Amino acid sequence: MKDRILNCIRESAKVKESILNSQEIVSNIQNIVDHSVDVFKRGGKILLCGNGGSASDAQHIAAELSGRFYKERKPLFAEALHVNTSFVTAVANDYGYDHIYSRMVEAAGKKSDILIGISTSGNSKNVVNAILKAKEIGMITVGFTGESSCEMDQMCDTMIKIPSINTPRIQEAHILIGHIICQLIEEELF
Repeated sequence: MKDRILNCIRESAKVKESILNSQEIVSNIQNIVDHSVDVFKRGGKILLCGNGGSASDAQHIAAELSGRFYKERKPLFAEALHVNTSFVTAVANDYGYDHIYSRMVEAAGKKSDILIGISTSGNSKNVVNAILKAKEIGMITVGFTGESSCEMDQMCDTMIKIPSINTPRIQEAHILIGHIICQLIEEELF
């Protein structure tokens, strides 16, 4: 069992080492931070969505921004789109699960706000539909996926493609990058 534990840690470290050596990913993180800082300075917001573990990551990142990361500071408007279970279940029942996020983007999103869609496959229909709605509104769209080609590749203004096809390793890297983005936004604004 010890060898399996160490193998999991090595796999995770290998993915993070690949990110460290990717100029594209580092540049895209900087781009997301720059856009986010601008959006918050203008009184805008960041909306996030995903399914399963990616929903948890969306909620985690939103909490770091709307609560605090390191600094005592004013809250920033960031929200995960799945946190109102009455809304989610009503829309899923009335329109279908594929529309839960696009309906909330339509309700809450404004031109030049940011939508971060998180999907390890990059093909989650409800996340894809949310991105389409965000583009229609004029929002800035960001995708967090794995390395495989996916629907979100051609849709998002900025992509974070983790160099892995292993879902747990992708999700571990998503939250690492989410934490980096939250830290840098906070440092730039406060």
